[in-house]
Amino acid sequence: MRLHTLRVTAFGPFGGTETVDFDALSEAGLFLLHGPTGAGKTSVLDAVCYALYGSVPGERQSGLTLRSDHADPGTRTEVRLDFSIAGQRLEITRQPPWQRPKKRGTGTTVDKAFSALRQYRPDEGEWRQLSRSHQEIGEEIGRLLGMSKEQFCQVVLLPQGDFARFLRADAEARGQLLGRLFDTRRFAAVEQHLAALRKAGEKAVAAEDAALLADAHRMQQAAGDTLELPLPEAAPGDPGLAAAVLAWAAIARGTAREHRAAAHSALTFAEAARTEAEARLADAQETHRLQQRHAEALARATRLDVDREQVQAAERELERSRRAGAVAPALALRDTARQEHRAAAAAAAQARAALPAALADAGTDTLTAAARRATEERGRLDAARRAEHRLTAVREERAALDRQDQADEELRQDTETWLAAWPATEAALQERLDTAQDAATRAEHLTARTGPAEARLDAARRRDRLTEDTAAAHARMLTAREHALGAHEHWLRLKEQRLAGIAAELADRLTDGTPCPVCGAADHPAPARRSAGHIDRAAEDAALDAHTRADTARRTAETAHADLRAALAAATETATDTPTEQLAAELAELRQEQQRFHRTAAGLHAAREAVTAARAEYDRRLAARQDTATRAASRASRRDLLEQEHTQLAAELAEARGDAASVAERAEALGRTAARLTGAAEAVRRDEEAARRLKDADARLADAAYRAGFDTPHQAADALLDDRAHRELQHRLDLWQIEERTVRAVLAEAATSAAAELPPADPDFAAEAAEAAGLRLRRAASAQDAATRRCTELDRLSTRATTAVRASAARRGGHEQVAGLAALTAGTSADNEHRMRLESYVLAARLEQVAAAATARLARMSGGRYTLVHSDDRAGRGRSGLGLHVVDAWTGRERDTTTLSGGETFFASLALALGLADVVTDEAGGVRLDTLFIDEGFGSLDDQTLDEVLDVLDQLRERDRSVGIVSHVADLRRRIHAQLEIVKHRTGSAVRQR
Repeated sequence: MRLHTLRVTAFGPFGGTETVDFDALSEAGLFLLHGPTGAGKTSVLDAVCYALYGSVPGERQSGLTLRSDHADPGTRTEVRLDFSIAGQRLEITRQPPWQRPKKRGTGTTVDKAFSALRQYRPDEGEWRQLSRSHQEIGEEIGRLLGMSKEQFCQVVLLPQGDFARFLRADAEARGQLLGRLFDTRRFAAVEQHLAALRKAGEKAVAAEDAALLADAHRMQQAAGDTLELPLPEAAPGDPGLAAAVLAWAAIARGTAREHRAAAHSALTFAEAARTEAEARLADAQETHRLQQRHAEALARATRLDVDREQVQAAERELERSRRAGAVAPALALRDTARQEHRAAAAAAAQARAALPAALADAGTDTLTAAARRATEERGRLDAARRAEHRLTAVREERAALDRQDQADEELRQDTETWLAAWPATEAALQERLDTAQDAATRAEHLTARTGPAEARLDAARRRDRLTEDTAAAHARMLTAREHALGAHEHWLRLKEQRLAGIAAELADRLTDGTPCPVCGAADHPAPARRSAGHIDRAAEDAALDAHTRADTARRTAETAHADLRAALAAATETATDTPTEQLAAELAELRQEQQRFHRTAAGLHAAREAVTAARAEYDRRLAARQDTATRAASRASRRDLLEQEHTQLAAELAEARGDAASVAERAEALGRTAARLTGAAEAVRRDEEAARRLKDADARLADAAYRAGFDTPHQAADALLDDRAHRELQHRLDLWQIEERTVRAVLAEAATSAAAELPPADPDFAAEAAEAAGLRLRRAASAQDAATRRCTELDRLSTRATTAVRASAARRGGHEQVAGLAALTAGTSADNEHRMRLESYVLAARLEQVAAAATARLARMSGGRYTLVHSDDRAGRGRSGLGLHVVDAWTGRERDTTTLSGGETFFASLALALGLADVVTDEAGGVRLDTLFIDEGFGSLDDQTLDEVLDVLDQLRERDRSVGIVSHVADLRRRIHAQLEIVKHRTGSAVRQR
């Protein structure tokens, strides 16, 4: 990842907009962010972290206000970062939520956070929007970088204070930091999973043993007092628990079966005794019942003799009521006629009161004739009522004609106004149509010019890019040629040296008695010996291979340079020598003009539709004006006819209504008069008929009473009983007769008479004896049932316990294996010599890699004095495997990192930070990090050590990395400037520093 540009607005201490050009700063590979304390050096790093991850580094996160206190209230906080990664150039814009002044009124309102991610497309020469989602942007950055925010802050920002603490921290704190950086949660999850399995296994075993003990206690409860043998004393988890419980259960089952056999014998004896007692109880109860039945019959016979006279009087009363029943219909008829006559007389009196005085005493015929005359007169008014309704309709039609005249007049005036404005409207619409058509034509011409302009601009951009690439390729080609030439010279020099000492190589293969391959002699008195620095075939072959590779690299560089020059020539031919900025400005102006004509031409369709609609409206308005005139003439003719009809109808109605306000009112009055007369005639007729019926009913009643044997109708009415009294009297007679017959039947029974001759029976004594026998039987049955249930329950529980013991044997073996693995990964097993947890073991391996990577730089920074080594010693709450010591070459002893001085701690922690950055980068997937920042700590170094540290940082630059140093040390600026001058002299390239 390489940073290009950082732009911050109203962020941290920066009240306005500040831009950091990392491309310019990174040209020499080493740059310095310096200034006094509080100037905002660290805020630049905070802005980079906030742009990538949406938050600032951990310790600065709490209590930090991202928005600048110096910013204008209307300026929004914004961070924009332009960077390259994985072959892509991206731009991230982030705006935190902020309270801005309201646009209307007073006070503030909160705007939500905003994020945007863009990608630069070289083929299109412009930025393309990728996402505006906070979550999608975070996932994409995490995928590209391959590391979390904590890893990025430790790998790219290199906070020295954190690594000084890490260098001196105990194993627990060091393990927490390494766990965050290397994400060892999966190993911790394995530990937790095994621990959870062990706990689950322990719970399962304990639960099985607890269940077994619970079954044993249930057996003890089921056995009750029949078993005196106590339960075995064992806790869940004891190895002998299962065998002891099963043996105890076998004894309990045998004892329970013995008690069940004894209970069965006792039950058989109790059943026989209860049967005999129940038989004696039944005999005593039957004798007692018959003796009571005879005594009750004698008492009932005595009561019947006392009530005999009352029964005879009731029979006589029923006979009189029976004779009076023949007179009852005549009595009912007379009462009904009397009620009807009273009601009819009251109705006739009320009807006569509503009549005129002349008709108050009139008869039925007179009243009927008067009602008929009023009805006939009302019928003659029907024609007048129809004329009255027609007169109302005529008036309403005249009013409707007036309303139509008013509406047509308003329509005519609106139409005349619209038609007067039509020429101006038509001219404006035609001008709009002509303008849109002209804009469409010009937009098409501009579109044809845009394509070639875009092609020239793309070619110019390729020309500029290829110019830089060609210069770089030329430099690489020269370097490759120089390297190839040097490799060729080195190979020739080694080859010449080997040929000069080839005799020594031949002498190495000489043995006494074997002819020399050069002179052929069999004796070798003084063979040549290898001199110091002798070059053998392997060295010569290695130099030849290096020369071959260098020559291949030279040809590759020359080919690449030639390809770039050809591409540059093609791009220059298309773009000519016109500057890119000028071509971009011309294309932008062309596009702007094109867009302006396109916007105007977009209204062409709407203008055409507007012209068509306006002309249709013009035709409709002309037709409406003609229709209005035609309707007005038709209404004038209709109004004359309605005036003639209105005059004729008004004369007819004046004659028909008389003194009434209207014909309907006169007709309603006549209707009410006819109704009153008709009702009065009917009431008088009903009164006369009710009087005749009452007279006939009185005569019939007198005749019926005489025939029934009564002197007067009043005597018959008094003798008559109602239905309820008759039923009650007859019921009393029936009960007396039934009781008499029942008593006689009981006294005639032979068994009852025989029982009455015996001594009094005592059923209570027999019942007590039977109850005692039944109680003994129930107790024996309960004891037998309890013994049976006890045996059944003991058999069931024993079977379940045996099955559970067999099933748990395999699970116990698996639990022991899981428990051993859990103890081993947790560091509590005796087999784990260092008591090291699995996560600590993994972190120890990572720490060992970090120490090895850090030592390579620490040795140079310290002049070869110090080396970082990893230690497996236990430390910090018994945690082992995360120790870190330093070896001092001056003393040859290994000591703790806390014994280092301030300056030594700084460069040791810097070496550790760089080493950890390398390891984390590899762990994160090998993402190349081209820009690093080192925050503070240089003020604690002496001059020589500072030079050594800068040399190490220069090595990072030589690996094509840009290293930014954040410090307020004034002398550091001078030293970095001197370092850059050395780089400038060495490479011959121009360096700019900011």
